[in-house]
Amino acid sequence: MTQRVALATVMDRLAVDAVITGYAVAVDDGAWSDYGALFTPDGRADYRGAGGVEGPADEIARWLEETMRLFPVRQHLIVNRRIDLEDLGGYTGDRAEVRADYLNPMCLARKAASGPDADAPGGAGSGQAGGATPDFVTGGRYTFELRRAEPGWLIRSVAVHEKWRRAPGA
Repeated sequence: MTQRVALATVMDRLAVDAVITGYAVAVDDGAWSDYGALFTPDGRADYRGAGGVEGPADEIARWLEETMRLFPVRQHLIVNRRIDLEDLGGYTGDRAEVRADYLNPMCLARKAASGPDADAPGGAGSGQAGGATPDFVTGGRYTFELRRAEPGWLIRSVAVHEKWRRAPGA
């Protein structure tokens, strides 16, 4: 492998990793147009393994927008990323597969409270969790398939494979 090919491979790995991070940030921030922009035009998402739905990324973005209103405070932690780049005889191809574990704590929406700090940042009326313990925590594994496109690496498909969850009253 030449130094130029090695550098290109490292750059591809970093670019793929940035897409996966962008995915988590878009979902956590509720940035649904950013979420959609991470996918190829025929990109699909499959959340059936976590009790959700499957379909084209734009439809899934609308479903997530509605569903995630229940959890205004959420934070994906995507770890143990294993990136497999297509190998074309020592050169990186235009396909990548990523398997990554996730931990996703979320807090349920709270009813607006009254009182002196209800409107303070992180206060009871702000929709923020403040120091609250998450109401719902889930963990599992994502599988991503990415393709290199004109704007860079994009998600062709993502599937969620939930392994466990802790919910209110559980």
